[in-house]
Formats: sequence, structure tokens, C-alpha cells
Amino acid sequence: MADQVAVMCEKLVEAVNVMMGAETGHIYRLEALKFCEEFKDTSTFCVPCGLRLADKAQPAVVRHFGLQILEHVIKFRWNNMQQQEKVQLKECAMQLLSTGTLAILEEESHIKDVLSRITVEMIKREWPQHWPDMLKEMEALTSLGEAQTELVMLILLRLAEDVITFQTLPNQRRRDIQQTLTLNMESIVSFMMAILNVNVEDYRKLNGSPGHELQARAHCRVAGATLNTLAGYIDWVSLGKLEERKPFMLLFDDVAIQYILSAAQSADGLAICESSAESKAVEVVERRYVFLKRLCQVLCALGGQLCSLVGSDVEVEVPANLSKYTEAFLAFTTHASQFLKSSTLATWGALFRHETLSKDPVVVEMAIKYLRASMTNLVKTGFPSRNDNPSCRYSRADFDSDEDFNSFFNSFRAQQGEVLRIACRIVPLEAFQIAAEWLQYQIVSPIDTGDTASKTFEGLCSLLSPSVVQWDAMTVFMECVVTQILKNVEEEKLPVDQSMELLQAVLNYNTKDPLLLSCVLTNVSALFPFVKQRPHFLPQILDKAPRSRAVKNVRRHACSSIIKICRDYPQYILPCFDLFYGHVKKLFSSNATLTHMEKCSLMESLVLISNQFKDFEKQKAFLDELMASVVTDWTSDEMRQVLCDPAVFLSFVGADQVVNEQSREAEKAGQNRGRLGFCLYAMLGVVKRARWPADLEEAKAGGFVMGYTAAGAPIYRNPYTAQFLVLLPNLLALISFHVLGNAGLALQQDFYTIENLNEEIAGSAFLSLDNLVLACPQEYYNSLLCPLLGPLFAYMQQRLDAKWQVISQRSSVNDEEEEALCQESQVTQEILEEQLVRLLSREVLDLLKEDMMDSVQAASPAQPTEELTELGKCLLKHENIYMTLLTLSFTSLSWKDTTNCHRTASMVCWTLLRQIHGQHEVCNSTLSQLAMLIYENLRPRYVELRAVMTQIPNISVETLDQYDNRLIDPNAQKLGEKKRKDQFKRLIAGTVGKALCQQFRKEVHIRNLPLLFKQPKPEKDVTSSESSGLEALFSPENKTL
Repeated sequence: MADQVAVMCEKLVEAVNVMMGAETGHIYRLEALKFCEEFKDTSTFCVPCGLRLADKAQPAVVRHFGLQILEHVIKFRWNNMQQQEKVQLKECAMQLLSTGTLAILEEESHIKDVLSRITVEMIKREWPQHWPDMLKEMEALTSLGEAQTELVMLILLRLAEDVITFQTLPNQRRRDIQQTLTLNMESIVSFMMAILNVNVEDYRKLNGSPGHELQARAHCRVAGATLNTLAGYIDWVSLGKLEERKPFMLLFDDVAIQYILSAAQSADGLAICESSAESKAVEVVERRYVFLKRLCQVLCALGGQLCSLVGSDVEVEVPANLSKYTEAFLAFTTHASQFLKSSTLATWGALFRHETLSKDPVVVEMAIKYLRASMTNLVKTGFPSRNDNPSCRYSRADFDSDEDFNSFFNSFRAQQGEVLRIACRIVPLEAFQIAAEWLQYQIVSPIDTGDTASKTFEGLCSLLSPSVVQWDAMTVFMECVVTQILKNVEEEKLPVDQSMELLQAVLNYNTKDPLLLSCVLTNVSALFPFVKQRPHFLPQILDKAPRSRAVKNVRRHACSSIIKICRDYPQYILPCFDLFYGHVKKLFSSNATLTHMEKCSLMESLVLISNQFKDFEKQKAFLDELMASVVTDWTSDEMRQVLCDPAVFLSFVGADQVVNEQSREAEKAGQNRGRLGFCLYAMLGVVKRARWPADLEEAKAGGFVMGYTAAGAPIYRNPYTAQFLVLLPNLLALISFHVLGNAGLALQQDFYTIENLNEEIAGSAFLSLDNLVLACPQEYYNSLLCPLLGPLFAYMQQRLDAKWQVISQRSSVNDEEEEALCQESQVTQEILEEQLVRLLSREVLDLLKEDMMDSVQAASPAQPTEELTELGKCLLKHENIYMTLLTLSFTSLSWKDTTNCHRTASMVCWTLLRQIHGQHEVCNSTLSQLAMLIYENLRPRYVELRAVMTQIPNISVETLDQYDNRLIDPNAQKLGEKKRKDQFKRLIAGTVGKALCQQFRKEVHIRNLPLLFKQPKPEKDVTSSESSGLEALFSPENKTL
């Protein structure tokens, strides 16, 4: 046998070398692969050959294949092996762990990985019932050296991942292993902490010591693996019961937390080293940086456990060492790495949000420290391409380009803002004091353009200039703080005087730099809520809008800020309305270079304030005056001719001309486009902003209520209605539905009662219909929405179905056709077109759902009448619309879009039995349930459905007859819903396809072992002499019978 094994091993080594050889031809590689796979599946020499090839004297690629053979045997042959064979293989695997590897720094990572997989596969099949001492054996392995300790950590981590994260086991086996891990969790955590402590201490002793560099690196490698495993177990326990998490509170003990704090406080210097003695430059050492990330991950997971346990029913007290933990965590928040900073945000948010911990003095003090740390963290620095900040060297390890970093930092800053707001709730006054100091510092600091000054204007800042990034960060901080102090501090305790001093300083701040001016405007807007205490500041604020052409973008920002102020605090600006209106009229009539968009923004601001008139006639008169020039221009004969004739319209906007900026015609066309844009944006702005009072009594007193519906709801009138009706004919001619959608919301009854409105809209483009449809009163469904939506859905169904047929045909072309398409460079265009079709399909079906389905009931498949809204019921009364919607719903299930299939099947349509999405479990479950609903409801009335079911491949006719009998026979025994679902799923199993990636996959079967925690049922002899109480029920004295 030994000779046969040796011969076979030689063949296997040759085959492996052929497979992995760079010069090997495709056919030879396939033959070698086939030989190896057939050997693993059929040979009786798998175990001896695998062990022989796995010897550490073999090349790494051969060793890896030998270990793969052993893994294959365990996964696919274990159930057929004799007990003695299993024991022998287990002993050989443990021997490989003990002596079968190279030193920790020499061994290949893929060898370690496959060794851990082999051990875990045996654990999954035999532990704890048949391998009760597994944990002790793992602990014994760690005494053999660093290489074995690292392997043990890899084994424990993979076990937790397979059992908990990926759940690759049958339910009973998974429960057995999970329960045993939980019972031993305290000892496992103590075991890992002891290894971590020993290796960290040894690393510190040896690090930097001449002649001990390799040993120090080995201890560092073990510590990193231990941290990784510890983090994995903490994450896993987060999914379990609260009682199961208590062992992790051991990590808050003195020794453990001291090691963590010490490592965290030296984190910044730990991950870097000098790249050369001459230059004194430093670089990030990847393995050390990874260690820091793992340590940060552990701290984050610990914080999550702490927040879950403290204040819960488990009765865990706030740890005495909480201050050490938060100091260690703060060390990562102040680390130079932007990635490490971002990793801490979720845990800080949980601590500051926690009902008990947020009141602890340690956390309150830490909230202030966190706020001060945020002053640095909000500053946008650390671009990989630059060297102007210590963060840059870490960013080069984390990000591929400045674009990647920029995308990350935008998300990072948004998360910081959320945590800042939470911290401000704990210490609002202290937070405002920090913000005030920062703002005052920025105001008195000289402007620093840095080495990235603006290339357009000399002496001005760019987005990366030091002054800009500081002002920008401070502005974000100020906005977060002010919103929270207003919500969490009583009005009499607000720092009004200090805030007014800040506002005055901001208003007095003079700079011509547009980027800094933008930040100044944001600060004015942020501090504006305090103005209600000092109204005399209003004129200065309203006059802050820049007027120079060079700062057009800032002026636009100013207009947006004014809109925001007028939207949020109109009641405070109402006393200054005449002053503001006069200022705007002066700007409009002067030679000020306001753009049309800026004019519209100022008009919107005035309309928002006018809503506070709460007087219909007064507001109507104001709107008539404000929009007079727009009405005149929009309803002129010239404009009517332009909008009604496409050729004239194209000429009017210059679309029929060759672009030449210096020609008089081009200048005229530009002015014409400006006129159109101004009119449209002015109409949209006013129709969006003009409103009646929210309070019914105020609306009645102001003359906004014109009557009541049959149900008693008030019918309001909008002061802009009369003007809008004058503007509507030309608006319909231009087909601008964004304006119409807002008109439906704002004008309501006045808009929906316009004569022949449905023909006018149906004859134009279907855009932005959501508001138009959702705001429509129920009494106008038949007259307006049904004639409007019917043709829309019919057109979209035909158009989308045709597009999806083209996409399906493309996916079934042969290789030659596909090659031809590639040669014609059509692939990119086709991918883009397919994505557009997907998006449009989802938009159409979303519109259908919003129109017809109740949002509360649509989450689960149910009878259509239970999900329909009033509009949905109205639409289905029209047979042609009903058939269109039914066709659209059914047809969309055949489109190759899994997301669309799931949405439609679960929210819109009934079902489709023969479908192509079965390999996706969510769609499979949803479609199966809907198929059962339709079959059970219609089968008693339509015998033809049985013929449809018999066409399913491999269906059991006998089982189908039994299922039908329960449906048709009223006396038949009815099954529960779960059993019916399972039975129906088996009936239609032939309609469910398998994904290509699953078709040739070998199934792994893991047998269940005897139950671990089986509680025997107490046996009780009912015939014993002990009284059960039943005899008293039938005694002659009992009168109840």
C-alpha cells in the first residue's frame, strides 16, 4: 500500500504543478484538474496521500493541495467513515497543528487558513458530544509556540463565523455548538485575554531590542490574531441573549483595561516607523496599523456590549473603570488616522444616547472632550496626495485616491454631525461656549490662502486653503450646536447676549473672499433664531446679501439663506416686511446684476412672509403686485405664439442656430431663455409657497375658507388661484408638469375643477405626477385621474415590455453574435440602456403602488381588495384600466429584475407560477405564497387550474389530488397555514430554477448528534392513589352536571 500511495502522490504532485504552471496550456490544465477532482471523489488513498503531501517539507502549493484533500474527505466522506478512521484522521490533524507548520512568520497564510478549516469541519461534526475535550486540546496547543497559538485563534474565529455569522450548519448542530460556546464563554474570554496580555507584554519587552526583532514581530502577530478573534466573539455575542454577554464585562477589569488603555494611548506611534534615518520621514507599517484597527474594533464592540447590558434586566453596574475605557476610546478618536476616527462614531453615539450612561459623570466629562476633539476631526485634511498633515500618511494606506478620500470624508462629516448633536444634548451650554470661542478665533485670525490659492482670482482662497477648511469645519460645528441648544435649554437660560455679540461680530466681518463669505452667511443663518430676542438686528441681516458680480455663487447662497430664514421664522420677520419688500423692489429696478434665479429666490422669501398676513384679500393684492410683470410677459401675444408653435419656440430659444457667443442672435436667444426661465421659476416659487393659515379659525377669520365638503372638511382657497388660472393655458402648452404637480397641492379644489383639465394634461407629457395624483380630492378621481392614468399605464406597459424583450434576446445570443457585438463597441451603450429601463420600470411600478396600495398593508401579500386605496378601487372599476394594470403586473414578473419581481409580487400583483427568479430565496418565498393564495381562492371555481398545475415538471399527481380534495371538500380536514405552504411549495418545486453557480455544487451533509440538553418529561401515573381532582367532578354531591 505504501508503494501505491507513493506512486499516486507523484502523479498528484505532477498534476498540481501542471495546474499551477504559468506556461501550461488550457487543455492540459483541465485534464490535470479533472484528475485531481476524480481522485478526491473516488480514491481510497485520500487520507494517506493528503497527509503525505501536507508534509512541511513539500512546496507550499503541494502542501495546500494535500490539506485540501483532507478537508474534502471530512466534508464529503465523514458520514461514511468508521469511528476508528475518524479518530485517526482527527489525531493526524492535531499532529499537523502541533508540528506540521513552519514558524509563524515563515508559514504561508493560505496554509494556516486551510489547517483551521480542517479542524473546524471536524468540530462542526463531532463537538461537543463526541469531542468533549476540544477546548482543552486547543488550550494545550497554545503552549507549543506562537505558530500554534495563532492557529488556535484562527480556528476559534472560523468556528464562530460558521456557526453564528454564516450559519452553515443544520439547525440542531448549530444550536448544540452555540449553546456550548455560550456555556464556556467566560473561560474562552479569559483564555484569549491571557494570551493577549502575555504577547503584548512580551512584544513591549523585545521591541527595539537588538537581535530580537523577529521574536517581537511573532508576538505582535499573535496579539493581532487574538484581537481579531476576540472582536469576532464580541460581535457574535451581540446577537445573543443579554445573559450570554456578561462574560465580556471581564474586559473592564483592572488588568485587561489597563493593557487596552496603554496600547491605545501609544497607538499613534505604534503604527509608524522611520522610512530612512537621513530624511527622518515616517511611513505606516501595515501590520501594526491592522493591529490598531483590530484593537479599535474590540473597543467599539465592548462599548456596544456595555450599552446593551447597563440598565437592562441583567443588572450590570456601570464599570468602575469606565473612565479608563473612555480614555482609551478617545485615543482612537484623536488618532491621526481618519479611518480610525470614523470607526469610533457609532459607539460614541450609543454612549451619549444611552439613558443611564449619558448621565454618568465620566460620560458627561467625556462629552466635552469629544466636542473639543471634533474641532480637529471636522477639518477636512488628510488627502493621500498631500503631506500637509499627519493624517495623509494613513490615508495613503486606506484610500486609493483623493476622490476616494473625499467621498469618505463627506460621509464621515455627516456622521460626525449626528454624534455632535447627541453630545450637545448632554452639555448644551458647554458646547455653545466651545462654538463661540472657535467662531471668535476665526474672526480675528488672518486669512491664510496656503499653497492652494485660487487659480481664478489672485489673493483668494481655494477649497483646500487653511482658512477655508477651518471656517468650514467651524460652521458645521456651529450649526449642530445651535440647533440643539434651542431644543434642550429653557428660553430664560439661553445665552442670548453672547449669541448677539457673536452675530454682531459676524455681521461686521468684512472679506471679499467668496468661500469665506459663504461660511459667514451660514453662521448668520445659524445664529438667526436668537434674533427674536433682539429684533433690531433684522435690517442688518437682510442687507447682508452681497451684490458684486464676482461673488455670484455667494449671492445665491445668501438668497437661499434668506429663504430658509423666512421659511422657519416668518413671524419674526413680518414686522420688517415693508422694509424687506422695498429693498427687493429697489434691487429689481436698479442695475444690480441679479440673476433670474436670485430674483425668484427673493420673491419666494416675500411670499413666505406674506403667509403671515393671514388675510386673503391683503395677500392676494400683494401677490398680484409681485407677479404683475410675470403675468404680463407670460400672457403676451408674443409668448403665446412662441409656446404654441414648436418651430417658433426652437427659434425663440436659439435651438436652430449655430452656437456663436458673439452674434447678436445668440445674445437675443440667451435673453429669451432667461425670460422663460424667470417666468417658470417665479410661477413655481409662488405656487409652492403661497398657503392659507394652518389653524382653521385663523383661516376662517382671514377669508380663506370657501365652504365645506360633504364629510365636513373645510374647502380652502389659495390667494394665488386667480393669477394661476390666467397663466395656465400657456403653461399647459409648454408642458411643465413640475409646476402642475405643486399646483395640485396648493390650489386643490380651484385647480381640479378646471374644465377639460384631463384632456389638456393627457395631451401633454407625463412628468412629476406624484403630487398631482396624491393631492387630488376623491370626488375628482373619475373625471380627472382615470382618463389620465389609464392611457399612461397602457403606454408604459407596451413600451417597457418591448424593451425587456430586447434585453432578454441579448442575454440569449450565441458566442459569435456576442463577439460581433463586442467588436461593434455596443456593450457600454447596451448596459446603460438596460439600467435606464430598470430604473424606469421601478418608477412606473412605484407610481402604481403609491396610487393603488395602502402603505400599511402593502408590506405583506394579501387579497387585492384589502390593499387597495380609494383611488385603486376607482381605477379597477374601469375594465380597460383593470386589464392594463393586471397585464402590467403579470408581465413585469417575467422581466429579469429580481428587485422589481419581489416588489411587484409582494405589493402589486397576484402571482406568476412559471417564473425565472426562483433561485433568489426572497422572491421564491413571496411568489410561492402568492401562488398558493391564487390557487386556493380560484381552484374551487375554475377546474382548469388543475390542468395548469399538472404541467409542472415532476409534480406528484397523487399529492395534488390530496391538496385539491382539502380545498373542494368542505368536510375534509383542514391543515394549518404553515403545513399548507410547505405542501404547496413541494407541489410547484419543478417551476423553481437553480442558479448556474448552484447547479454543480456538491451538497455537504452534517448529521445531527444526540441532543445535549434534552429534558426528560416527568412521568406521572394517573392511576396512582394520589388525588387528581377528577373524581370530585363526578361525585354525587357535585351539582354542576
